[in-house]
Amino acid sequence: METIYDVIILGSGPAGLTAAIYTQRFGLKTIVVAGRAWGGQLMLTTDVENYPGFAKIQGPELMKRMRDQVEGLGVEILDVDFSKIDTTKQPYMVTTGDKTIESKAVIMATGADTRWLGVPGEEKLRGHGVSSCAPCDAFFFRGKPVAVVGGGDSAMEEAQVIAKVSPDVVLIHRRDKFRASQAMIDKVSSMKNVRFLYNTQVVEMLGEDKLTGLLLERDSKRWVLPRDGVFVAIGLNPNTKNFTGLELDTHGYVKRYESRAETGVLEYFTKTNVPGIFTAGDVHDARYKQAVTAAAFGCMAALDVQRYLAMKGYL
Repeated sequence: METIYDVIILGSGPAGLTAAIYTQRFGLKTIVVAGRAWGGQLMLTTDVENYPGFAKIQGPELMKRMRDQVEGLGVEILDVDFSKIDTTKQPYMVTTGDKTIESKAVIMATGADTRWLGVPGEEKLRGHGVSSCAPCDAFFFRGKPVAVVGGGDSAMEEAQVIAKVSPDVVLIHRRDKFRASQAMIDKVSSMKNVRFLYNTQVVEMLGEDKLTGLLLERDSKRWVLPRDGVFVAIGLNPNTKNFTGLELDTHGYVKRYESRAETGVLEYFTKTNVPGIFTAGDVHDARYKQAVTAAAFGCMAALDVQRYLAMKGYL
């Protein structure tokens, strides 16, 4: 007879692994479908200096410590991708290759991937001057000239953060008008150390061991903008392509439904539109996008799962 788990956790970034720590400690039979590229965005990050408890740690090392803790608790981890989840009936069935796993509850913690420009030099220089998170990496560019690429609210937010430490910020947008809200545009425009380049595209990121500049193009003319750092802020792609049956918002993120008991007390914070399926981390969080907030959502999802299973009489 096939094992029916109490909870399947899809994803192995800070949200998924934190959830696993809690569900296992609750005594719930837990399995993590980690993905072939396990660990989430922190596996692509060099220095992490804003995660509590670590003054400075490499992203992959932080994730390895989380994983070691989860495995030390006896949680089963599969380093495979899942191809399908059947949300039409319980127990829920998750398909990974030729294997099907069943569980009474599911936590979706598959994260979101940065939408990169895809230009030469970008991949090679990630973590060496190329970043997608000013709140994470602004510290490394204090006193240095940087650029931000994008035209939406996220780009404006990145520019505001980095402008607090950089004396020279150039915001590069490929169109002649920003998509960001006017209030955000006005706020960034008022910053004396920020200037805009419209109708301009990044053609290449330059440098061998670290970023030295950007090759830009406008009206078929090209020139080099010397920069020590560049923040790509053109959006994220939430990893939801196999989430049939789950309601997504207009940007493709999993919709989260808070629910309250008749007394008004918050009952669930991380539930989705499907009973017994919960969500955690960047797959639903388009705002904060930090490792520590993802971990917090993982904790909340685990608490919600424990409550849900108890209310259903499964525990």
